[in-house]
Amino acid sequence: MKPEDLIKGSIRLVSLPEIFVRINEMVEDPATSATDVGKYICQDPALTARLLKIANSPLYGFPSRIDTISRAITIIGLRGIRDLVLASSTVEVFSKMSSELIDMNRYWQHSLYCAVSARTLAGHCNALHVEPFFIAGLLHDIGQLIILHKLPEMARETHLRAGDSGMPLSQIEQEVIGFDHIQVGVELLRFWRLPPSILDAVGCHQNPERAEEGPLGAAIIHIADCLASRVYPLIANDSARKSMSDEAPIQPVALEITGLPMSIGEEIREEVEVQFSAMQSVLLSRAA
Repeated sequence: MKPEDLIKGSIRLVSLPEIFVRINEMVEDPATSATDVGKYICQDPALTARLLKIANSPLYGFPSRIDTISRAITIIGLRGIRDLVLASSTVEVFSKMSSELIDMNRYWQHSLYCAVSARTLAGHCNALHVEPFFIAGLLHDIGQLIILHKLPEMARETHLRAGDSGMPLSQIEQEVIGFDHIQVGVELLRFWRLPPSILDAVGCHQNPERAEEGPLGAAIIHIADCLASRVYPLIANDSARKSMSDEAPIQPVALEITGLPMSIGEEIREEVEVQFSAMQSVLLSRAA
């Protein structure tokens, strides 16, 4: 069995809503205007409301209220709006999953905290576009949910062993399954036709120096994942969870690649927590 086999066998689970597929096509079509995209989004009142809440949240911090999608697109950009639709769609697709091995609420809290941290770190690194880092952070562990759904018994063994031993879950998955959740996640993102930079950031976030598309994205997701693990660790075993939350060491190579100081977690904590709280009320209410 290969990681792509899990994706091919889970088409109903892994297929994104039609509205995202269509918006993605429109954004990639040079003949499509921002007005066209705005009109299409407005056909979905619930999505429109979520996007406006996000646009008016501390994530962006605009001084004046944004009350139309066309205004949001003008300020955030077509690709930024597309990425926010992807974030909302992903939570919608996977929100009905449940598992005794993972606290799903904690899973989404960890993922969202990682996403907000990654976006903030990207800003500190003067990245031109920060939304892709948000998406990579949100989806960095998405392969875990596919494995839980398709290989529940193997998932149980790997999670229990990770909790008991304190070893990285991905290392145990390699031993038990033959591949890990990171590889599965990359195959899912490839199925969704996300850009290579996001695939690379997710696929190499545990080893940023191996990234082929440029190590900055992977290094940022690595640091963001460590920061999220300190606040919302995923391991089920309480003692292992406490150990992870106390440590979650950042690799020196990630700091070298980004040029960020070891103290960056403390420096951005307040900013991240404000943004996380706002985004949690918009996105994660659908996963509760």
